[in-house]
Amino acid sequence: MTRRIATALTVLTLLAACGSARETSDPAAPSGRVPPPVGVEDPAKVTFPSAQPPNCVPRASYRPQGALPAPRQMPAGSTMASIVQRGRLIVGVDQNAYLFGFRDPDTGQLAGFEIEIAKEVARALFGDPEAVQFRAITTADRIPVLERKEVDMVVRTMTMTCERWQQITFSTEYLTSRQRLLVNKGSGIDGFEDLGGKKVCATKGSTSIRVIASAPSKPIPVGTDSTLDCLILLQQAQVDAVSTIDVLLAALAAQDPATEITGAGITDEPSAIGVPKAHVDFARFINGVFERIRADGTWAAIYTRWLHRLGPTPAPPAPQYQD
Repeated sequence: MTRRIATALTVLTLLAACGSARETSDPAAPSGRVPPPVGVEDPAKVTFPSAQPPNCVPRASYRPQGALPAPRQMPAGSTMASIVQRGRLIVGVDQNAYLFGFRDPDTGQLAGFEIEIAKEVARALFGDPEAVQFRAITTADRIPVLERKEVDMVVRTMTMTCERWQQITFSTEYLTSRQRLLVNKGSGIDGFEDLGGKKVCATKGSTSIRVIASAPSKPIPVGTDSTLDCLILLQQAQVDAVSTIDVLLAALAAQDPATEITGAGITDEPSAIGVPKAHVDFARFINGVFERIRADGTWAAIYTRWLHRLGPTPAPPAPQYQD
């Protein structure tokens, strides 16, 4: 067990140093027990949404309006013109999600699938994919930072839901996934039906932790600030499984060969870019960017570069529009 923790932490040295996967020095921790990462809720406090609005189609976003404007030539008075005037795009991202948004140990820079997606939006705005300021946020931060307009957009494997549509505006879908389980090899856990009384980890504020809390087998949800923290808890034997979308689990499994993904996918999880509720014009602009990168092969090239270990590159998710 100690060797496994050391191996994973070697791979993730910069991620852990910059993220929330830090060990506490709690003197009250039981003797012989490795302290958990900061911010762990065991059991997690899980809230559920009220009744969903009628006629909601979570995947349906706003149709692009005509061709994309030339870089730096945004319509007067638009959200995009304000961003260009500022001189940079501000984006909320993960910095602890291997392959999606993480600190490259060779360069110290953020890299990954979602980082490249964000840079394509910056390219369309400025003609420069580097004209972007990344802000590392937790899962639970995603909607609040948009509501406070502290960022222009969030690219952090955020599932489109009817509840969230009441709080923010989404682009079209850029990645499709399902919620599954990551366990230690030989655990005997083959699916959600085997989780009765067992501790299962997911990030606080995620749809995943709600699924865990409502599972008929009655597992115990454990909440963290990042999915990386869940992997550490699994390695420390402080949880029995990690449960989130399969693409993120595959990234965790790539870091620890003593783990495996198991169980059927039990949810439908379309990921999209989130923007502040009133910035519908920016959502239309982003959807125009997605139309372009789906058509010209850029989406496929980004997927192949970062997510090839998940299997053959699929077709990008087809857009759905509400108008």
